[in-house]
Amino acid sequence: MRVLVLLVLSLLLMSCSIFDREDRDEFASLSTEEQFYTTAQRALRARNYRAAIATYQGLESRFPFGRFAAQGQLELIYAYYRNLDLEAARTAADRFIRLHPDNPNIDYAYYMKGMSSFSEDSGFLARFLPTDPSKRDPGRARDAFAEFSLLLALYPDSEYAADARARMIFLRNTLASYEIHVAEYYLERRAYMAALNRGRYIVENFQGSPLVADGMAIMVECYLRMGLDDLAGTSLALLKTNFPDHPSIDPQGNFIVRSDVTNPSLLYTVSFGLLGDNVDNTPLAPTTRPFRPETQLEEPPKQRRSLLSILTFGIFG
Repeated sequence: MRVLVLLVLSLLLMSCSIFDREDRDEFASLSTEEQFYTTAQRALRARNYRAAIATYQGLESRFPFGRFAAQGQLELIYAYYRNLDLEAARTAADRFIRLHPDNPNIDYAYYMKGMSSFSEDSGFLARFLPTDPSKRDPGRARDAFAEFSLLLALYPDSEYAADARARMIFLRNTLASYEIHVAEYYLERRAYMAALNRGRYIVENFQGSPLVADGMAIMVECYLRMGLDDLAGTSLALLKTNFPDHPSIDPQGNFIVRSDVTNPSLLYTVSFGLLGDNVDNTPLAPTTRPFRPETQLEEPPKQRRSLLSILTFGIFG
């Protein structure tokens, strides 16, 4: 047993020494800060991003306060980004912003942080398959929108501001479309209050997006299905005023309410749509409130109780 343990330890020591020798040999020909920086840039231009990352890291570890330190850290962000190590790119951008708040190229760090979140929102399969980004988790899209917003707030005249603004428009529409999908999901499952809240959220938070009209139409339908005619009429008037050509409005100006909802049966689900039914006719809630006459019978006046009735708890008096 002791011989086996000693053999394992000797193998581990030999492997560590080999790796240390390889690390030393990797930068054996580099002695000055400028040589490190030039080699890293050469690897970056050759799209050898792993070698560029290793060399930039070697530059920073050996010359942390050199004249190429800040620029090397900035280019390291780009190397991480192109190597698809997006979390490392965001971390490197945060570190650069914290260490170099007065650097003239700090806007680039903010931009690359937003780009890393923007690129991570599109998964691996999205590069090869046509997928809808509005049906994926919107967490990174929200992060990218917030990071681009910070860039525009701090550096509105940055050379990256125009591109960030265009990407924010795309992200705004993507996030609004995601809310539409969620609202329709609730609507199809008759969770009308949840769908109404999503529609209202779109109208209140995504002004300028073409999907505001869809959010307003969802509000109208939810109000109708819940029997809230006054609110439905107000929302429909706003929809017709601002979006008269919306497909939910017929030529006579009436609102077109869906006649069916998606409600897959168990057989439909387990057979992947080959058997069973996916449509369920859903009746609307009453769209007119019960008639209530203006004049109602008044309640009979309450008789005043005598002192004897109060003292005897109503037994006498």
